[in-house]
Amino acid sequence: MKTSNERAGFAPVTRCDPPVLCAERIYKRYGNTEVLKGISLTVERGDVLCLIGPSGSGKSTFLRCINQLETPDSGFIHVDGELVGYTRKGNRFYGLKPRAIARQREKTGMVFQNFNVFGHLTVLENLIKAPMLVQRKSRAEATETALALLKRVGLAEKVDAYPHLLSGGQQQRVAIARALAMKPSLMLFDEPTSALDPELVGEVLAVMRDLAAEGMTMIVVTHELRFAQEVATQVAFMDQGVIVEAGTPSEVLLHPKQARTQAFVART
Repeated sequence: MKTSNERAGFAPVTRCDPPVLCAERIYKRYGNTEVLKGISLTVERGDVLCLIGPSGSGKSTFLRCINQLETPDSGFIHVDGELVGYTRKGNRFYGLKPRAIARQREKTGMVFQNFNVFGHLTVLENLIKAPMLVQRKSRAEATETALALLKRVGLAEKVDAYPHLLSGGQQQRVAIARALAMKPSLMLFDEPTSALDPELVGEVLAVMRDLAAEGMTMIVVTHELRFAQEVATQVAFMDQGVIVEAGTPSEVLLHPKQARTQAFVART
């Protein structure tokens, strides 16, 4: 992973391959508040990048920019070598239409803090809905994939249950399986355990550990520093919209160089 924080005019790279993610000088402002101040980084295939930092530092906003739930004010993002949100014609860039954005979004599975599973659908229906509607898979094919994923996250016996009958940890595992059902290149996790009771955190982290061990490329916004130390290949500490320090878990969590990183790690 390479990172930098810069403000300058530039032309984006035409491809970012083999990295799964390449973000170039991403800026985002809400009114007078600049939330992201030139974030640049790359994530290689199979990497697990943990983003840590205080609330309000821009971590979640950055994930939402990757998944096109937010549009950066400037900068470019490539996923699997494809420019996200725009098409380039000569030296000009044009925003994509919603259908094209939806197609691109298939490459990035996102798991939110509050599960966001569909309460009116069974667990199985939650997993097969998007593959059938978006990817035009047959019900039989989508169901076969869904059943394998539910077994993978330890919920094979909950296939016909509705979300309100599940614990928070089980609902979050359904959300992970649902994201995986689209077969994304990159998984994005936005504080996936923050809404869980402490005794349920471990079951969700265990699934994420398994995904990392299987080589899934992941970006995880988390306050679980022990998880980051055990699973991450890279850790980036964000504060006030910039990447203050980045490196291996040992470098950032055990031997941080920047005072702001040192203070955060010591408090957590």
